[in-house]
Amino acid sequence: MLTYLHVKNFAVVEDVSLNLYDHLNILTGETGAGKSIIIGAVSIALGGRVSSDMIRSGEDFAYVEMICEPEEDLLPALKSMDIYPEEGSLVISRKIMPGKSVSKINGETVTAGTIKAVSALLIDMYGQHEHQSLTNSAKHLEIIDRYAKTENLKNEVADIYARYDVVKKEWDRLQVSDEDRQRELSFIEYEMREIEAAAIKADEEEELDILYRRLANSEKICEALSEAYGYTGASDASASMYISKALSVLSTVVSYDEKLAEYEKVLIDADSILADFNRDIASFMDDYTFDEELYKETYDRLEFIRKMFAKYGGSYEKLEEHYEKISERHKELISIEERRSAVNKELTAVEKELLDAYDRLTFERISKSDYLIKDITEALSDLNFNDVKFDISFTKKEAYDAEGMDKAEFMISVNPGEDIKPLALVSSGGELSRIMLGIKSVLADNDSIHTLVFDEIDAGISGRTAQKVSEKLAELAKEHQVICITHLAQIASMADVHYVIEKNVINNRTRTDIRRLSEDESIMELGRILGGTQITEAVISSATEMRKLACALKEKM
Repeated sequence: MLTYLHVKNFAVVEDVSLNLYDHLNILTGETGAGKSIIIGAVSIALGGRVSSDMIRSGEDFAYVEMICEPEEDLLPALKSMDIYPEEGSLVISRKIMPGKSVSKINGETVTAGTIKAVSALLIDMYGQHEHQSLTNSAKHLEIIDRYAKTENLKNEVADIYARYDVVKKEWDRLQVSDEDRQRELSFIEYEMREIEAAAIKADEEEELDILYRRLANSEKICEALSEAYGYTGASDASASMYISKALSVLSTVVSYDEKLAEYEKVLIDADSILADFNRDIASFMDDYTFDEELYKETYDRLEFIRKMFAKYGGSYEKLEEHYEKISERHKELISIEERRSAVNKELTAVEKELLDAYDRLTFERISKSDYLIKDITEALSDLNFNDVKFDISFTKKEAYDAEGMDKAEFMISVNPGEDIKPLALVSSGGELSRIMLGIKSVLADNDSIHTLVFDEIDAGISGRTAQKVSEKLAELAKEHQVICITHLAQIASMADVHYVIEKNVINNRTRTDIRRLSEDESIMELGRILGGTQITEAVISSATEMRKLACALKEKM
């Protein structure tokens, strides 16, 4: 049950809090007061689409929070999603900011998918235009599945179909002609020979690149070494000569101060290091020669490797990956008949399993549809459809898919003497709205969702039909929490709890407010709905009488 709703900075709503109760909660108000915005906020909290223009002008964010008390039988399903009520309640919230939104359950951030899965257990929403979805036959199968409780069977079908789809794609891939097979084999063998003949090693490109750069710059290397040798030891003005002179001068005074012996040692070490350095450079230059043939071989091999990499993916790893891939394909093509036989056997087995699951799902849908037809027919009769005929037509899809092989379409005749036809062809907007209410009432009696939300279920109806709709809502509310926005006094008069939604202008800003009505205030609101701008004593009397009759009728239910 939805027990609390808080909406902040949402469209024209500045800050509204609302306590909700069991049975029939009615929301009324002038056109444009923001009634549907309140219900829209509930939809947003439960994972509906958001956009930044939902944020109230001048604010940085919009926020919706709701508290739900799930029924005991929903706890295992919630537990499977790692959702645990705290003190019997779930606090569901959503903060909407420009470019993003954050959803939480009991203070923990959750994905939109989790929010939708949880909301599907807790609340059934009926929006202003949802009855139009009845013109889409795909919705009909969804209703049948919900009534028949086929979720487990549908999950089994989807799992088997996923396996079938993988095997079928593999089978299709193996369907190549002998000519195409030979052509592909020739091309693969050419690539394999080319890669094998190249015999490229893992670090060969990097090693060759270092060698190539050294060979390509050999002249610069020799010049630099020669110049360095001149600075360090091959001339009268070299570093070695100056260090020798420094040692000679320092040796004349070292006996006068022990500290000077340390300086002398540093110079001796430096002289020794330079001597070693000069010998190594001299030896390197004596042995260093430019090898024209090695240079050319290195350049050619490096260019060849880089062309191979460019052809097969751009790196040694990609080259190896490609070789492994075509090697596997080569083995497959060589033994394609054996592979075809194995895959065909696997495909036959999984297809048989899939068809068996399809048959079981079809049987469940069709067998339960007889009861659904009876229940919907009775519900429609309660909603002032006289001599209504309702049926469901089942046909088969042309191709396998994850939803089963069935197509279903609701068939109806709403007037005596008319042939039964597809629902989409014979029903007006008002009739569709009532049909949807009838279906919702049947589903509500058949599953565990306790809270039903209706946004203007009364569209396109009046008079006796409106009275029948109000009675159906009151009947639903005996076992469920029903939250309903309405413009009709007949429906509002049935309220167990009545709220009015009002639009006010404060400091030149429009804001929507909501408040619970007392019994007297509820009668005055019924009078406003009945009498419009002129609420006379006669109107109030009619409103009072309507309320008394509604309460008496509910007592008899």
